[in-house]
Amino acid sequence: MRVYSFQQLGFSQRVLVNTLTLLALAGLFPQGLYMASIWTALWAAVVLGVLNALLRPILQLLALPLTILTFGVFGFVVNAAVLWLASSIVGTGFQFMSFSWALLISMIMAAVNFIITNYLSSGK
Repeated sequence: MRVYSFQQLGFSQRVLVNTLTLLALAGLFPQGLYMASIWTALWAAVVLGVLNALLRPILQLLALPLTILTFGVFGFVVNAAVLWLASSIVGTGFQFMSFSWALLISMIMAAVNFIITNYLSSGK
């Protein structure tokens, strides 16, 4: 049996995981995250995937001194900024009520991705 980590999953599989995560979080936190439809969530996950592949590494490199000073916590701010940018690109169907909500959602999404990565790498 072949075991995959989240990073080794295909783009479409990561988009599916992020789509479901965004939909779940929009349902759990309607006061902080607005998602108009499943199609908006799918489009948001695609945009997020592209931004994570192209822009996030550059932002992480630029923020490296702050990330080191904060023992990695500033990485969540970078993730939140990428999420915020994705919501700006997608438009009115995907909105955060504040940057604090984007920060909270980015932390939860990181935890979900961590759990999925560990589950898939354990071979279960």
